[in-house]
Amino acid sequence: MAFQCQRDCYMKEFTTTVVSCCPAELKREVAGKKETLKGFNVKLKDTILFPEGGGQPDDHGSIGDVSVLRVTRQGAEAVHFTSSPVEVGQEVQVKVDWERRFDHMQQHSGQHLITALAESMFGYKTTSWELGRQRSNIELDTPCMKPAEVQALEEAVNDKIRAHVPVNVQLLNVEDLTVEEVRSRGLPGDHAGPIRIINIEGIDVNTCCGTHVSNLSHLQVIKFLGTEKGKKNKTNLIFLTGNRVLKYAEKSFTTERSLVSLLKTGPDEHVEAVDKLQKSVKLLQKTNLTLLRDLAVLIAQNFKNDPERGNFFSFHKKEGDNEFMNIIANELATEETLVFLTVGEDKGPGLFLLAGPVGLVPEMGPRVLEMLQGKGAGKNGRFQGKVNSLARRPEVETFLQQHCKHHTSEEE
Repeated sequence: MAFQCQRDCYMKEFTTTVVSCCPAELKREVAGKKETLKGFNVKLKDTILFPEGGGQPDDHGSIGDVSVLRVTRQGAEAVHFTSSPVEVGQEVQVKVDWERRFDHMQQHSGQHLITALAESMFGYKTTSWELGRQRSNIELDTPCMKPAEVQALEEAVNDKIRAHVPVNVQLLNVEDLTVEEVRSRGLPGDHAGPIRIINIEGIDVNTCCGTHVSNLSHLQVIKFLGTEKGKKNKTNLIFLTGNRVLKYAEKSFTTERSLVSLLKTGPDEHVEAVDKLQKSVKLLQKTNLTLLRDLAVLIAQNFKNDPERGNFFSFHKKEGDNEFMNIIANELATEETLVFLTVGEDKGPGLFLLAGPVGLVPEMGPRVLEMLQGKGAGKNGRFQGKVNSLARRPEVETFLQQHCKHHTSEEE
């Protein structure tokens, strides 16, 4: 069957009946972390919420006052995952998140238009496409696309948008001979009911289950952001359609205005200004590294020149790195002296190095890791790693001093 969302892509609200509601789980990924939600799978007599398919993500919306978190297709039925149950047999009002839906309509119809003209103009067939959250891309069966071709294609698709070309939807029976003449990537194995045809008049006829605009003018504009190398000698053409172009322009202008304020130059001079800044930063980093190395040597020499120095040395510096600590350790006679060095925030994360007598360091290293909540390893009289907190550094110093004295008394 064709759902109401496929018969009328512009419908924002719809009244229907709940057919079934049963407990279910939804596995999803949020901010890179996988989670499992407990909820309910709801089936309706019909729906205006599009289940994912044809490269298009599913709709968001609500059934009554219950939010729909996911919509999937099972054969001829759409399954709505909700966080709360819905009464079976109840007549409900279904609403679609229109901003998300219309965005998907624009990107999907834009893909059909680009695909058709890329093939007719250059013979580049579309092998796949992705409707992303911020931008979309079409995979074209060509190793590369010349800049002149990208420009010509962009001009052509926008000419068709300005021409107000109608986009029609047809439902055909599987036995209809017309189906064999339609461009198609094949039907899913569980397809049921009539075949849906999207016809961009005079440009493209294609089988598709997704939601589309009714006229190319509703796409507003298409902007190509460039190309990237794809898989197996193919090219990804990155594009924005409609409202995404407006949002991209607004974001770009906001960024440009911020850069004008920070760099104290006009937009045309931003690249040059940033290049100068990067060179200055590299020079400063190089100078800072040299100074840190010299400081490390001086710190070690100052300790060695102290007539009252003991057999324990501890030092902390907020700015520094592993090289800074290793230079100090190399300058000191760690065969006789236990050295505890740290860099980083006083009570925040950082790095540490423990160096000293071979028989003492392997014993003390794991305990230091535990106290500083860190991870590390050691060999040849050195133990070093990363820590989550340097707040207990004074405790570590006391602990090491005590064991250092104990080790010295045992040797005597």
